[in-house]
Amino acid sequence: MLLQLNIQNFAIVRSLDIDWQSGMTTITGETGAGKSIAIDALGLCLGDRATTNVVRPNCKKADLAATFETKKNKMARAWLKLHELVAEHDSECILRRVISAEGRSKSYINGSQVPLVQLKEIGQLLINIHGQHDHQLIVKANQQCRLLDNYANHLPLLSAVKHYSQQWNKLNKELEMLQKSKQQREAEQQLIQYQVTELDEFSLQPDEFSTLEQDYKRHSNAQDLLDSTLSSLQILSENDNFNILDSLRECSENINSIARVDNQLVDVAAILSNSLIQLDEANNDLQHYYQQLELDPQNYAIIEERYSTALLLAKKHQLSPENLVNFHCELKQQLVSISGDETRIDTIIEELEQTKVNYIESAEALSSSRKKYGKMLSKLISKSMQELNMPHGQFFIAIEDNRKQDNGKEVINTNGIDTINFQVSINPGQALEAMHKVASGGELSRISLAMQVILADKVVTPTLIFDEVDVGISGPTAAMVGKKLQQLSQNTQVICVTHLPQVACKGHQQLFVSKMTDGELTETKVTELSESNRVKEIARLLAGDKISQHSLANAQELLAS
Repeated sequence: MLLQLNIQNFAIVRSLDIDWQSGMTTITGETGAGKSIAIDALGLCLGDRATTNVVRPNCKKADLAATFETKKNKMARAWLKLHELVAEHDSECILRRVISAEGRSKSYINGSQVPLVQLKEIGQLLINIHGQHDHQLIVKANQQCRLLDNYANHLPLLSAVKHYSQQWNKLNKELEMLQKSKQQREAEQQLIQYQVTELDEFSLQPDEFSTLEQDYKRHSNAQDLLDSTLSSLQILSENDNFNILDSLRECSENINSIARVDNQLVDVAAILSNSLIQLDEANNDLQHYYQQLELDPQNYAIIEERYSTALLLAKKHQLSPENLVNFHCELKQQLVSISGDETRIDTIIEELEQTKVNYIESAEALSSSRKKYGKMLSKLISKSMQELNMPHGQFFIAIEDNRKQDNGKEVINTNGIDTINFQVSINPGQALEAMHKVASGGELSRISLAMQVILADKVVTPTLIFDEVDVGISGPTAAMVGKKLQQLSQNTQVICVTHLPQVACKGHQQLFVSKMTDGELTETKVTELSESNRVKEIARLLAGDKISQHSLANAQELLAS
């Protein structure tokens, strides 16, 4: 429940502290005194949008703080714990908003600065405000649907319907995208298939091109290789008149011979012996190479053709020949992917059918529950309307299947398959029709209040605020409104801004709003009324500015009732 509201430099308030009690608190005051100013300040503490004109003139900032008792509010305590915003005295929650004259604002929960959205989140768990214009909203279809679903606690059913609706829309978008690009994919598939077939036929293996390139170079220069190899062999060993191996061997033998005489030549002899061995090995390898080297025009033609084809394919695809194998693999993967898109279309169609089945099942369960609770709520509101000075009032919640539109296209949306229409009949013999067609503004206000009082039992927030929801109501009707609000306050803290004495007298606590001015500045004050001052204020509401003994007696009678 709301414990305290502190307001500094807000609008026409300089400084204000309000202590709130459990049960029902009524707020009264003269017209224009600012009876709703505390509600506006609370709204900002709960995350409402702030403007620059909320700051008192000639002040740098407005500072607003609301303190709530959360001991019995499990959802609020769980939210605070989840966000690590539990207060030192963890049974309390302090929401604070500081707004500068330039329009910038800072938000705090239990002393920690937080984003504005978190004020809104926790605020929804602490307090519920019903404004004086709420009756204008109940004629809207989406609001009517929300009211019924709130009353019936349809959140689990709505969540299921919403899930399948979103899944349906997501699958449809994916299917539409795939179908639109189908022609493009088919053309792309034909091109890639041609390229893959061409590369399959060529069938270049990993690392084959480097080998192919070496073979091509060797075959294309085979005659030069033969001539150079034969010439080198002549110089090394095969010239009978003079060759390097014979000359080196003779030299090595001579040095080895004299090294036995002079050991200074031992190293030279060793070097010559090693050189002879190495040259002999080189000569043998060169002879082997020469014997293996063949001029095979047929084999060369095959190698040349494959090498040239590899170069042409690489140029065609604008890449190096070494990357042809990787490119071939990538094309195959693209082909598989495109084929997968076609398979995905079939899969999506199957998933859409199953999602539709799941959606209809959930939506029909929701619709069935709406019809059940719609009958219950219709009876309750009809009874409440009759109590609020509409003796022949009848209320009916019409629920129609909206799955088929004029064009015959099936509709799947997040709210289910129902069109909900609140219908009323005010006078005897009058047919039920949509509220906005037959109910006046005052009648709508009473119907709205009846709904709010009934639905308040379903609200989990421990504090309810009614901001002049009794506009257009008077006499016996006002007395019944006061009685209903007082009844509601037995289980919930109720705060009501009112101008009706029949409502004001039902409060366990009454606050009086007054306005003072010195000609230059205006200031609003809020005072908790004593029993004697309550009698005077109720009398003022009854009789106006001229309070008589008769109005005082009436006030005392109202307070005693």
